[in-house]
Amino acid sequence: MFGAPIVSDLPTQDHADQQQLRLILAALQDGVILIEPNQRISWANKAALEMHGVREIEELGATVSEYRKRFELRYRNRHHLPDGHYPMERVLAGEAFDEVVVQVAPAGQNEAQWTHCIRSLVLNDAAGMPDCLVLILNDESERFDAEERFEATFGANPAPAVIMRLSDHRYVKVNRGFLEMTGYLEEQVLGRSAYEIDVLEGAARRELAIERLQDGRTIPQMEAVLQLPGGGEKQIIVAGQPIEIGDSACMLFSFVDLERHKLTEVALRQSEANFTTAFRLTPVPTFVAARAGCRLMLANDAFAQASGYTEAELAGKSADEIELWFDKTAGKELERQLHQNGSVHNVSMKLRTREGGVLDCLLSAEAITLGSHFCVLVAVQDVAEHRRTESEVVAAIEAVMQDTSWFSQVVLEKLAKLRRFDAPDGAAAELTDLPQRAREVLTLVCRGMADPSIARKLGISQNTVRNHIAALYRRTGVNSRTALVIWARERGFDGGPPRKTAKPLDPLD
Repeated sequence: MFGAPIVSDLPTQDHADQQQLRLILAALQDGVILIEPNQRISWANKAALEMHGVREIEELGATVSEYRKRFELRYRNRHHLPDGHYPMERVLAGEAFDEVVVQVAPAGQNEAQWTHCIRSLVLNDAAGMPDCLVLILNDESERFDAEERFEATFGANPAPAVIMRLSDHRYVKVNRGFLEMTGYLEEQVLGRSAYEIDVLEGAARRELAIERLQDGRTIPQMEAVLQLPGGGEKQIIVAGQPIEIGDSACMLFSFVDLERHKLTEVALRQSEANFTTAFRLTPVPTFVAARAGCRLMLANDAFAQASGYTEAELAGKSADEIELWFDKTAGKELERQLHQNGSVHNVSMKLRTREGGVLDCLLSAEAITLGSHFCVLVAVQDVAEHRRTESEVVAAIEAVMQDTSWFSQVVLEKLAKLRRFDAPDGAAAELTDLPQRAREVLTLVCRGMADPSIARKLGISQNTVRNHIAALYRRTGVNSRTALVIWARERGFDGGPPRKTAKPLDPLD
């Protein structure tokens, strides 16, 4: 997608277009690195350079091999990526991938400085070889650092706890407090299912607990019996709180050993403290509000950072007072649903920040009880970053492209696949309906000629040319000159008679 306008042997007349394109790509918050099939790193925007702690592209290395010498990439388990597994090497080999997470450090440094989430675009030529290679980088250092802090705090918390993944009901984390309370070894817990280690066995309200677990909702405190690995059993208090670990929905189970503690207000406060600790450390922006009136009671650091408020500024304020809802009507409807039903899931909302900015979010909420207060736990997922797709890059190209003649056939075909993935199967048959004059106009548009040149070439007025092009827009369903070129070349249109296609059978015949 990027290779054609970026390579060094571009015609002189396209230099201005190239510079404009690079300016647009440079403004993207995502990092973009362009690589040529000969391993040369041809271009990188400012975001990509900052994600490597450098200022000039030369500091990345002139080639993929030099990049490997200057930067050490590791998986999150700290294992170094072997030869051929660097994202640059994988995309150079023609591989396309949606998400690769690596830790990055300058060569010779023990500690990684950045965590990159990388996806690729690969355009192949007619022989199946890479023609243009693009890496798109997101800096996920802050999110993964927050997750690591959460894991460290979770593991060090003396209160017994395990975390179960809701998709398959298997335990994915266990802390030392649980191991010491039960006598289990870590490897005896991790990966085991709820059927093998049933933390809700003998629960006073087992049916309610299982229903809440299936729905991913808060499980209130209740007495239960925990079977021990060496035989015997332990009387416990168990409670469950839904949380997210990475992109996985999970349930945090916390425990109180009734053999050491009586069921008192002290145990209740301890359980609530455990919830508060997990709540504050989760990297997902989250707040707790009164179920009636949507008055904020607690907000974690992630929500404070996303909204721009401090926790003190949020505490006790209603959504109206801080103008949290960008669309007040939608906000009132959400508050009504929370008050009436106690929960919502994946509702698309726009939230207003302290400085007047807008967060495009998916919002989920669930009813909980804190002490004697009926509340809702609200989790906010910022989806703006996830909606940056390859189409954004295509739009950047379209914004600067006035003359399509410098685009290769390969690039145009790839753009067509990205932009017109929903084209109907029988659309090619539309070429047979084009009048001769319309085909002549379309041929000259595909050659990059402007309206005045087309008018002179065909001996017609410019107004007639514009009418023909408008008719082509209506017939093909596109709305730009660039898209019309892509539509035509995708169907093999070269100005001659259109290729014949079999007429689809009428289902009534």
